[in-house]
Amino acid sequence: MVWIKAFFAGFIATLIFHQGLFMVFFLADMVPMAPFNLSPVPPLGVPSVLSLAFFGGLWGMLLWLLVGRLAGAKYWLGHVLVGAIGPTAVAMLVVFPLKGLEASAQTWVGGLLLNGFWGLGVAVFMVVMDARAQRTIGS
Repeated sequence: MVWIKAFFAGFIATLIFHQGLFMVFFLADMVPMAPFNLSPVPPLGVPSVLSLAFFGGLWGMLLWLLVGRLAGAKYWLGHVLVGAIGPTAVAMLVVFPLKGLEASAQTWVGGLLLNGFWGLGVAVFMVVMDARAQRTIGS
């Protein structure tokens, strides 16, 4: 059950925290693209923001695997740091080149901020859903 919660936390954190901060950046003229992009993406033609949220859910599960057992300040800091570094590194080093996009210092900093805030959102939603990491196998 905790894995479903982690997926849901990552999915919702993408829509609220990630895209919310992206909206702030857009309104401040810091990024040229609007958040909540509804353009269809291949191969299924789902809206871009839902595709992003789906992958946010998958990342939420990985994030929970890596730092879900931490407590206190380590829990919060772990979610922010791993949330910032993991998805940003994959985006800049794998996704951008596959899409023919160039990663710059601005995209790295923006990615770290957006994804760190997303990681905070995952941590918040996991607490709200009262999710707990299993301490022993089979419990």
